[in-house]
Amino acid sequence: MSRYIISCGGTGGHLSPGISLAEGLIARGHTVTLLISQKKVDARLIEKYPQFEFLRVPGTGFSWSPIKLVRCVVTQTRGFFFCLKLVRETKPDGIVGFGGFTSAGIAVSGWLRHVPVALHESNRVPGLAIRVLGRLATRVYLPTGIKLPGVHAAATRHGGMPVRQEIQRLPTATARAALGLDSNQKVLVVFGGSQGAGPLNEWVRQKLPLFAAEGVQVYCVTGLDKGGANDSRELRTKTGAPIRAVFSPFCDQVAELLSAADLVVSRAGAGTIAELIRCETPAILVPYPHAADDHQRANAAFFERQGGGLVVEQAFIAALHAEVLDTIFNDWLLRKFRGNLQRMDRANSLELILDDLDEIVTPPPVAPVAPLPSAA
Repeated sequence: MSRYIISCGGTGGHLSPGISLAEGLIARGHTVTLLISQKKVDARLIEKYPQFEFLRVPGTGFSWSPIKLVRCVVTQTRGFFFCLKLVRETKPDGIVGFGGFTSAGIAVSGWLRHVPVALHESNRVPGLAIRVLGRLATRVYLPTGIKLPGVHAAATRHGGMPVRQEIQRLPTATARAALGLDSNQKVLVVFGGSQGAGPLNEWVRQKLPLFAAEGVQVYCVTGLDKGGANDSRELRTKTGAPIRAVFSPFCDQVAELLSAADLVVSRAGAGTIAELIRCETPAILVPYPHAADDHQRANAAFFERQGGGLVVEQAFIAALHAEVLDTIFNDWLLRKFRGNLQRMDRANSLELILDDLDEIVTPPPVAPVAPLPSAA
């Protein structure tokens, strides 16, 4: 049995695969501690996992703003000493970081204490933390076809993002019943990720009467960072039939949500895309135009090339309503998207990582030394 530290805080896109990996490691008999940030999104996401040990590590994200930069340096320094003490006291056999500001301190601490460090990047443009720390890592997991300068090919493995056990495709009627939606009406899910997407929230509120008139139910996850309370309302179709619209700051029934949807409109974070693929849910992706290194546009482009859905740039959000209606009522196209998504989910990224970690942290057996021949 080995002991691991997993750094995965800051966003749902980091925390969700961290939880998935923890599930897999514990199933193999290992012990796991997960490092998360001080952000409220982390606190909300971990409520469903009381069986895991979570520790909050000091730290904030990098910024060129003078005030935020000073704060980043101060908190990251505190985080480094926190992690160094943790590694010294717990003596882990392996450390895994999923990027973001929570990974820096623990990766450097592990390297200094000669603990194998593995890093995982889900986006098709590696983030700052992975680019900087990759040279210290024993292993770096990257999306298929992506290379990281400065990291040797021998240290690189390619694979997708681990997805939590609970994220599985459910029967559509079952999923809709769990969310209080009508199983006989089309369902559009608007999903801005764990932190929400203001432009998508505003867009769907403006277009809500038009969707209702066409008989499309709407379920919008507005995001914890955007505030607002749960809001469920009843509108009318063109024929006067009732139609539901739900707005919620957070949804911890992701499998039900994505399985209930005929179509999803969302940002293009790697975590969201991995869950869309697992639940075989077609999507129209609207990449966040200010994402670091424009990584969401790269994610979205790959998703579209693989045939999982479409991409609409935020600059053209005025045309999104028509695109949604054209797609959500095109059953042939939706079936084609679902078939492509099923093909995209064939690789088991979690098992690949688990097997590889076992090799990294388990020292090779020592060959027995043959006894010296006795003197005649």
